[in-house]
Amino acid sequence: MDVARCVALLGMVATHVAAERDPDGSISALHWLASGRASALFAVLAGVTLALGTGGRVPVVGRERAARSAGFAVRALLVALLGLALGGLPSGLAIILTYYGVLFLLGLPFVGLRAGPLLALAAVWCVVAPVLSEVVRPLLPERGFDSPDLLALAEPGRLVSELLFTGYYPAVPWLTYLLVGMAVGRMDLRRPAVAAALAVGGLVVAAAATAVSRLLVAGEVARRLAAELAIPVRPGDLDRALSFGLPGTTPTGGSWQWLLTAAPHSATPFDLAATVGSSLLMIGLCLLLCGSLPAGPGRAVEVLFGAGRSTLTLYSLHVVLRTPDVPPGDDPTDLVWHVLVLLAIGAVLAAARRRGPLEAAVGTVSTAVADAVRR
Repeated sequence: MDVARCVALLGMVATHVAAERDPDGSISALHWLASGRASALFAVLAGVTLALGTGGRVPVVGRERAARSAGFAVRALLVALLGLALGGLPSGLAIILTYYGVLFLLGLPFVGLRAGPLLALAAVWCVVAPVLSEVVRPLLPERGFDSPDLLALAEPGRLVSELLFTGYYPAVPWLTYLLVGMAVGRMDLRRPAVAAALAVGGLVVAAAATAVSRLLVAGEVARRLAAELAIPVRPGDLDRALSFGLPGTTPTGGSWQWLLTAAPHSATPFDLAATVGSSLLMIGLCLLLCGSLPAGPGRAVEVLFGAGRSTLTLYSLHVVLRTPDVPPGDDPTDLVWHVLVLLAIGAVLAAARRRGPLEAAVGTVSTAVADAVRR
């Protein structure tokens, strides 16, 4: 799971720093690979963390469930506050941490469920939540396109609507990712057959969702959606425009046929299904790879991908590094330096068997709260 978290972190760094377009104007390979998929993997892994932290295959019950849930609630609030603080920096990034904290809170009522019910609920929510969003968003305050910051607390209604429905990582449809991740965390992840099933199943779901979406968004549907985007209607124009993604949701008040697209960061049923599939594929491959390694090479991989153990600290550092006048800068050619800095710090922490400072601080507070509930 730490390896998968490291991949998600580096994928988000790539979408923030790497060149978005190739010289011919088409989407670059890195952006095509990581856009939408890296952040979805982060959210699915959040669900895995929540499930593992509340009992793994067998959910904890009684006072122990209350204690662990309280600890996760405090962790969620601290992460959300950190996200608001980072949102005040002039990084130009859509900060995911505040939404991430809200997702943890939304997931707490489901910690008593096992893998089967969680997967069934996720499948239903994948369809219902985008439809609910289409109905609700026109009734909500207009979203802001800057990341929510601490000043947004002065307008709680607007902030809540943005975090739940209208923002870049809307928590209500994104609950699909968390539920899938919780289902994964309730499985026997030490079994190679489970890892293989996750990889193969994820590949099938991702491919099927993308193929069906492309089949449905064709002809008159494509022309209608392209007209709403005010782009010339020529073959491939809509695909080319949507390959760069949408700002978290489909156009508010637009055609309901937007729900048929699988554009990155559109939070449609097909986008959610495709990125759930890619996340399961990555998790399954990481489990198979790490599970096949002997102790020596396994420890080397643990150190090399140590950034996955400290993603809260390193993601926050990445946001700081993206602010003006802080090296290495935001030129696309500086991507390698961003990656090396994060991998180096992660490797040092993993070699010393230490967590990042933010992980340690949040963990200390949340553990203290959980212990108080137990007493």
